[in-house]
Amino acid sequence: MSKFTVKWGILATGAIAETFARDLTVDPETRGVKDIQHEIVAAASSSSADRATSFLKTVGASSSAKAYGSYKELVEDKNIDIIYVATPHSHHYQNVMLCLEAGKNVICEKAFTTNAAQLKALTKKAREKNLFLMEAVWTRYFPISIYVRDIITSGKIGTVRRTFADLSVPIVPQVTFDDKHRMVNLDLAGGALLDLGIYALTWCFQTLYTTQPESERKAPIVHSALKTYTGTGADEMTSMILDFPRSQEKGGNMHAIATTAMRISADPDGKGTAGPSIRVQGDKGEIQVFHPAFRPTKTKLVLHDGTVEEKAWEQPGPGKGSGFYNGFADERHGEGEGQGMFWEADECAFALKEGRKEGKYESLDESIVIMETMDEVRKQGGLKFPEKIETLDYPVEL
Repeated sequence: MSKFTVKWGILATGAIAETFARDLTVDPETRGVKDIQHEIVAAASSSSADRATSFLKTVGASSSAKAYGSYKELVEDKNIDIIYVATPHSHHYQNVMLCLEAGKNVICEKAFTTNAAQLKALTKKAREKNLFLMEAVWTRYFPISIYVRDIITSGKIGTVRRTFADLSVPIVPQVTFDDKHRMVNLDLAGGALLDLGIYALTWCFQTLYTTQPESERKAPIVHSALKTYTGTGADEMTSMILDFPRSQEKGGNMHAIATTAMRISADPDGKGTAGPSIRVQGDKGEIQVFHPAFRPTKTKLVLHDGTVEEKAWEQPGPGKGSGFYNGFADERHGEGEGQGMFWEADECAFALKEGRKEGKYESLDESIVIMETMDEVRKQGGLKFPEKIETLDYPVEL
């Protein structure tokens, strides 16, 4: 049986694009996926075609893959089925709209946009043009995430009442950078919330919102506190309490506590000694997920009846002896171990194969609710981005 092949275009050539593209080169059969395959057919750098050429060589793309020195050239390539957008948050709206206007399916890095209004405009455009559009919240597509959601919906931990989720990484004290660095630069929508906090919110939403019947899902009431980075005014620490509505018959409202920070660590010794970063609590027990929230590899189920089940969830890949290495930036996993971004790529492939226009585990409507939640957090904390990256105008040169 012939496999369904998805031809990818990569828009931007930074560290996250390199990680994603390397994972695309891993044979899906190494993770038990037998009827699809991925092919990188083009990449574009806004700086030069030479940079794109170097990128394609680095990630192991075919020698036939095309290199472009502009995003406009990339979206006009008729050989591309879907484009992965890997620019900073600040540029997502403009870049995704460029792709959609050209009739291209898109998966866009998280956070989807800088505000909910922009995402609503992109969603409207995608639906008008009957195109696939999905946020690249890769963690949602991991087997570990599917397992956690299944534990919840099975009733194994009883009626779920509360989720704690944190992603805090000591970036500020560990990394030397000036105020232009993307993590604190407001022109690039910098700050902990959109870059790290989205993962804490992902765990809160996928455990308390996605697990409810679609007709019963309601946006949470938001209470938050935000501490700013003195150099630029970006948020360096943000804490959120979310009150998710639920009928009294189903157990009443659920609470989520989502936290993120750039001066402290969720895993100080790097060994998991500090405990889980995510705890989903029901009236029969809880399911724990250990740091890092974006790429966890360990869970623990703890029930009132004394049951304790620990599971390891290592990411698959080509295996030892393959010469394959992946990771993000300077971090590398063991030989033959994938980053795990191929799971979301597989979801895109299956969606295109089946004719679906949205991701299976996070609809566009849910992505909008999450963006609205972050909008409210920023509003309560007085955090505003420059108008040029918040605007709905298109095109805007950034």
